[in-house]
Amino acid sequence: MDPKVEKFMSRIKAKNPAEAEFHQAVHEVAESLIPFIEENPRYKHARVLERIAEPERVILFRVPWINDKGEVEINRGYRIEMNSAIGPYKGGLRFHPTVNLGILKFLAFEQVFKNSLTTLPMGGGKGGSDFDPKGKSDNEVMRFCQSFMTELCRHIGPDTDVPAGDIGVGGREIGYLFGQYKRIKNEFTGVLTGKGLQWGGSLIRPEATGYGAVYFAEEMLNSRGDSLKGKVAAVSGSGNVAQFTVQKLTEMGGKALTMSDSAGCIYDPEGIDAEKLAWIMELKNIRRGRIKEYAEKFGCEYFEGKRPWHVKCDVAFPSATENEIRKEDAETLIKNGCKVISEGANMPSTPDAIEVYLRSRILYGPGKAANAGGVAVSGLEMTQNSMRLPWSREEVDSRLHTIMKNIHQTCVDYGSETDGYVNYVNGANIGGFVKVADAMLAQGVV
Repeated sequence: MDPKVEKFMSRIKAKNPAEAEFHQAVHEVAESLIPFIEENPRYKHARVLERIAEPERVILFRVPWINDKGEVEINRGYRIEMNSAIGPYKGGLRFHPTVNLGILKFLAFEQVFKNSLTTLPMGGGKGGSDFDPKGKSDNEVMRFCQSFMTELCRHIGPDTDVPAGDIGVGGREIGYLFGQYKRIKNEFTGVLTGKGLQWGGSLIRPEATGYGAVYFAEEMLNSRGDSLKGKVAAVSGSGNVAQFTVQKLTEMGGKALTMSDSAGCIYDPEGIDAEKLAWIMELKNIRRGRIKEYAEKFGCEYFEGKRPWHVKCDVAFPSATENEIRKEDAETLIKNGCKVISEGANMPSTPDAIEVYLRSRILYGPGKAANAGGVAVSGLEMTQNSMRLPWSREEVDSRLHTIMKNIHQTCVDYGSETDGYVNYVNGANIGGFVKVADAMLAQGVV
């Protein structure tokens, strides 16, 4: 490890003990940025990276609510307002038992760079609760959301902090949260994104992260005179991101062979076409079933307890969760001929896996660039709310495609090496940093 990076990380770990995911995210960025900062001393003297790694505000609160048995339950709520140099805080709310301060700080830190790359005026934030909506009735979820928003509403607003959905927070939860905010504040504003189409939501928002990851993969291939047409892909996950990754990949002439959930993965060598994908959407979004049922329905292989990285493919779209690709998985992917990895999830590759990608000189799109489509369309929803005008599906998709092309170009501008290879990790980190850092310098030490 570079001694300067090591010294920086020792301070981060001392100030933020027992937050492994946050340490991992900061370390990955520091490796790219510290050499760049050494060459640009104005950022060093103002200690900009140290300031970006320190949240502007951390909000922690209790969330009491009453279950259907009439019993009081208590969860913990969070909002990490990380950086507002280029716009109001923007980032999702996650409801899941694993939520803790370290995970949310990692996500908020990543969000700062991701939002900057979109070119839209959005700062970075993240929040959520250790509440688990699975197995809860609609009334229980509503009561929890109302209690959560009763506290959160005093810290957010359309020009201050605009949360969105994330794991465990879909259209139902956003609806309950927005209803409580409106009731308390007596105003109808664009304070949340991911809203229903009938009341301020944007077309393409559910599809945006998956679509964006595919657009980014296409741009990487185009840079080498290639395309997704005829390529076979391994996709992990079977939720929102994975579903729309498969949909857009199929539209662009590629073929998805795999999908997965926490219990295992399916491998369909004939490909998951539009009809099969529609069946998966019904399975996952309505019946809440397991992906194993697909193998039983369509007669393909199912691998219990495995992720799909052993399957031969041209392109991989990790779209499930953080650290799902480890060093051994990365080596297997490369050995089996994978040439492109475009991350739909947040930080799905471990540092050792990323080293394998970079050493192999493959096309690797890190999450803060490749999965920025979701927050990009959230930003477009904010714009539509401010204008009080909805845009068509075609207009939003066109703007999303343009944003992903611009993110790719930023990565090329800042990540190109002397031999022509594009290090997208450096490109995304430096490109995202410069815009935020310059704004911080212009605004003084605040």
